[in-house]
Amino acid sequence: MEHLNLDLPDLSQLMAYENVIIAVVIVGVLIFGAKKIPELAKTFGKAKGEYEKGRLESEKELKDFKDKEDLK
Repeated sequence: MEHLNLDLPDLSQLMAYENVIIAVVIVGVLIFGAKKIPELAKTFGKAKGEYEKGRLESEKELKDFKDKEDLK
């Protein structure tokens, strides 16, 4: 069996990601304004929830279809 290589990032890589996240937040505030950010986050959360609900429903329908085909 093949061994997966799951190396953890070192401190300098984590600091680089932190700087990117901070830059994205600053750009977001500049583009949308501080008052609009919570509204955008709420909308994004709802959209993600709807996506997950649709994904689960389609997986269930596909499983049901496969089960019906297996019975034939």
